[in-house]
Amino acid sequence: MLTRDYRYPNGRGVYNKARAKINLTLEVGKAREDGFHQVSMIMQSLRLWDDVELFVGRDTVNTFECNVPFLKMDEKNIAYKAILMMQERFSIQQAVHLRLYKKIPIAAGLAGGSTDVAAVLRGMNKLFHLSLSTEKLMELGAEIGSDVPFCIMGGTCLATGRGEKVKQLPPLPRTYIVLVKPDFSVSTPWAYKAFDAWEPGRKPNVQQMLDVIESRDITKMQAEMVNMLEPPVIHEHPVIQQLKDRMKEEGADAVSMSGSGPTVYGLFKREEAAREAHRRMRSVFPYRYQVLFTCTENPRYQMRGEWK
Repeated sequence: MLTRDYRYPNGRGVYNKARAKINLTLEVGKAREDGFHQVSMIMQSLRLWDDVELFVGRDTVNTFECNVPFLKMDEKNIAYKAILMMQERFSIQQAVHLRLYKKIPIAAGLAGGSTDVAAVLRGMNKLFHLSLSTEKLMELGAEIGSDVPFCIMGGTCLATGRGEKVKQLPPLPRTYIVLVKPDFSVSTPWAYKAFDAWEPGRKPNVQQMLDVIESRDITKMQAEMVNMLEPPVIHEHPVIQQLKDRMKEEGADAVSMSGSGPTVYGLFKREEAAREAHRRMRSVFPYRYQVLFTCTENPRYQMRGEWK
């Protein structure tokens, strides 16, 4: 976690965990008139997060610091866009200092950008005493990104529409996860465009996956884990299939690609098996690949406190 910034002696700051997600299922429908696709997906929060801190600034200019040098405070930074939106929408006159420590792989299909937006919205709500409900924050988040409402709610959820309609599901049991992010990224718009040119394959059966979730037996999940973006993305990047195959060889109970990729994950019922797979995957794949060990989490996304 980042330490307190003593350049802000009044201490008015809030801290948030911006948690990553994986897609347990992802069904893609036809493109909508607004340019988005109709989707239905079951998503799960992970115990992997970016640290997000917000402070009341000392002057009239918003400022930003991050451990990733190429992330700048400009219109491409959706976390910064969230600050501007909240300042404009709620007539906030004070400047804001955003400190972001990235630990979630970037452009990986893990909602790293969307979850930072969610953390900023929750942080602005707390920092400026706006008293906005979770539902209102989700509504605001949907204006910035389709995954943001889920990232605000967190846990195990079914998301429909373009992703903005979120329903809480019974939580998964503690499940251990190995993530492998190859040394390339996949553009989400490209993935959906490639899907449009692809012959649609098998669709996930949401009800059957819900039944598996309620049974709390992850060993039954593989048969229901369908990501309809996988075929066109794997066609372009065959290494993703190689990663999936290797993850199964290492004993994963279920394997899939998350979101638009390219991250591949394996679910493990036993922590020891997951840690051994993590160790072996790190030894096999190039140092440029990010290989991470984590587990599921079903947080209530409460603020960790406000400095006074």
